Amino acid sequence: MNEENIRAETIEKPESSLELSLFQALRRLQQDAEMHAKRLARYGGLSPVQLMILQVLASERQLTASALSKRVSLTPATLSGQLDRLAERGLLSRQRDDQDRRRQWLHLTEEGRALQQQAPSLLPPEFVARFAALPEWEQHGITAALLRAASICGSRE
Repeated sequence: MNEENIRAETIEKPESSLELSLFQALRRLQQDAEMHAKRLARYGGLSPVQLMILQVLASERQLTASALSKRVSLTPATLSGQLDRLAERGLLSRQRDDQDRRRQWLHLTEEGRALQQQAPSLLPPEFVARFAALPEWEQHGITAALLRAASICGSRE
């Protein structure tokens, strides 16, 4: 290799530097989320996804599985397994629609509502405290950036 080729290979492309920084930031977020998920599992044996399902159901009077799958970003098949586990624990109930028997409504049980109300935050407490200390404009900016990043990731619609 001549000297010019060697120099060209060692000069970082701006997009590769940005790509590495983005990946490192995403990886740190993923690691923190995994550590917090382990802490959440110790609380009532709930995974973060199960706790999120309970929280969404608590905020709605009733939802169908199809509406819930969109709200929690899970495929219907994955959601079905989670719902089965929550129903087996008595945390949610399913009720057939009176007009359309194919439709099932999901409801939190009293036990599910009590567990959801006592559950820790889906986000690590350190993050919640630091985020709350930021100015409101910065909170909105971070939220918007994360939502936008999620919208461009993967093949979801």
